Amino acid sequence: MENLRRKLPPLSSLIPFEAAARLQSFSRAADELHLTQTAISRQIRSLEENLGVQLFDRKSRGVFLTDAGESYRQTVAAALRDIAQRTEELRQHQSSARVVVLSSQLVEAFYLFMPALAGFHQKHPQIELRLHSTLAAIGDERERFDVAVQTLGRASADHVLLFSAPDQVFPVCSPAYYDRICRRLTLEELPNCRLLHYEPSRQDFVGWDQWLEHVGAPFRVGRKGMGFNSFPVMMQAALEGHGVALGWQMTTRQMLDDGRLVRLFDERLTMPDALGVYKWHANPLSPAASLLVQWLQQLLLESRPSVEPVPA
Repeated sequence: MENLRRKLPPLSSLIPFEAAARLQSFSRAADELHLTQTAISRQIRSLEENLGVQLFDRKSRGVFLTDAGESYRQTVAAALRDIAQRTEELRQHQSSARVVVLSSQLVEAFYLFMPALAGFHQKHPQIELRLHSTLAAIGDERERFDVAVQTLGRASADHVLLFSAPDQVFPVCSPAYYDRICRRLTLEELPNCRLLHYEPSRQDFVGWDQWLEHVGAPFRVGRKGMGFNSFPVMMQAALEGHGVALGWQMTTRQMLDDGRLVRLFDERLTMPDALGVYKWHANPLSPAASLLVQWLQQLLLESRPSVEPVPA
């Protein structure tokens, strides 16, 4: 390095030289670099003295590169371009290393991740988390992600399953509707309530009759009540006191904790493998994505408070 240092010219003079050579003007180079024309002239004179070669012919109508100056300009310009390009690549790599994309089904994005993301940002302020919500399965999506969360069993192509998380399904309603209609209600009297149905286009969502069969109820309700093709709209209907919906513990947790919803019965449908957390194909996880996976493990596996039904 010491030997290289002796061979190099004053590095601070190379950028003024490149600008003056490219623009064929000391004054225009000064404007571009926000320096004075005197400073540009001094830097180039210093470079010429170091090299022992005249780089410019200085004439009354302007400055012109000598043959040696033109040859040196090409060398300096190419070297500076290479340095600039590699510098930008390193900057972009460093910036992209801090970005992580989480793909999520719309329901989880809205009800689970949005309330919890403040905690992630507080714990990892250096990471830029981008949340991509979708109705499509990751196996049908082309949108690039680092980590994805979706219902286990949906199309996942060859994306790699990292872990699965359990969930529970049980009836919920607003406190006002509970006090007005459902207080002291038994499971057998559930049809006396207005039931809210989520009717998705895909058939991988738990409906009322499937839930009733699982908990051993001797009756079925079919489509009796109000139907919705949007889970968030159905949940808003429950919040507004329009009836009883089937709530998933993961996505209703915040609303149950803050009292906007209440749980009716102790009966529940437990799904040991409800949600799957995936990574993009076999690509290795970046350090930022690894921290996101750790956070998801805590959120989905370790922080699952038991939600008890409202006492009669």
